[in-house]
Amino acid sequence: MELRVLQYFLAVAREKSISAAAASLHLSQPTLSIQLRQMEEELGKQLLIRGAKGSRRVELTEEGLIVRRRAEEILSLVQKMENEVAVSDQAVEGDICIGAGETDSMRLLAQAAQRLEARGHRIRYHISSGNAGFVLDQLDKGLIDLGLVYTEVDPRKYESIPLPLKDRMGVLMRRDDPLAQKETLTPQDLWKRRLILSHQQGTEQQISGWLKRNVTRLQVVATYNLVFNASLLVDEGFGIAICLDKLIHIKSSNLCFRPLDPPFELTAHLVWKKYPVFSKATEKFLEELQAMLGTG
Repeated sequence: MELRVLQYFLAVAREKSISAAAASLHLSQPTLSIQLRQMEEELGKQLLIRGAKGSRRVELTEEGLIVRRRAEEILSLVQKMENEVAVSDQAVEGDICIGAGETDSMRLLAQAAQRLEARGHRIRYHISSGNAGFVLDQLDKGLIDLGLVYTEVDPRKYESIPLPLKDRMGVLMRRDDPLAQKETLTPQDLWKRRLILSHQQGTEQQISGWLKRNVTRLQVVATYNLVFNASLLVDEGFGIAICLDKLIHIKSSNLCFRPLDPPFELTAHLVWKKYPVFSKATEKFLEELQAMLGTG
C-alpha cells in the first residue's frame, strides 16, 4: 500500500466527504473514489459508509477507525524519519519527541536543553503528556524517542536512568478545607474523605499501601491522569486530590497543598527502547543529560 493512498484516506476521514477531500487533494472525485475502493479491496474490509443517494457525507466503519489511527502513526513516523535524514552531517539539529507524565523533574530536561542551545545546537522538542501506559505505548510504536515515567520498566525492553529530583506526594485541597489547618496529613486524616486519585499505572497500589487501606474501603469519587482537570474538581468542592507537589500553581488561588506524613516520594525515570537507533539530536541530548547527572 502506497503512502499517498494513506494520505488520501486520512483526507476523507478528516473532511467526511469524498468530494471535499478530492478538492483539498486536487484530485477528481472519480479518481479518489477508485483509490479508496482499491484500498478496501486490498484490505478485504469496508472502511467507509457512504451516505444515501444525494448525501455526500461518509463515516468510518470500525475497521476504518483502526486504519485511520494506524495511518496517522505511519505517516508520523515517515515524517520523523525524513526530518532526521535531512539533518546535515555537521550541524546537531533536528527534533526530539518526549512523552512524559506530569513531574517537576521535567526541569532537568529543560536544563539540558538550555545547555545545548547555549552551545549553538538547534533542536526542537515535542512534548506529549500522559500516564505511564500512554508513554510506553508511544515508545513501543516509535512515536517518541524518550519517555519520563514513575513506574518500573522491563529491563529486557528498555534502558532507563533515575532522575535525582524526588517528587513529593500530598493532597490538593481548598484553603477553606478543615485539613488545610494542618501542616502534614496522615493516613487517618484521609480515610473518610472524598478522594480523587491518579490512575497512573502502579500508583493506586502505592497510595493504597501508604493509606493502609484497600482502595475498595476508601471513598474514591474520581480518578485522573493529568492533574489539572483534577484541580478543577477540587476547586468546585467535589473532593480532595492526592497528587504530586509543584504541578498546580496554587499561589493566589483558592487551593493549597499539604504533604503526607510519613513522607511519600516518587522517583521519575527517563526511559528509551533497548538497542535504539537515535537521531543525532536525541543522541546529543541524552549525552548532555547524562553528563549533567553524572550517569554518562
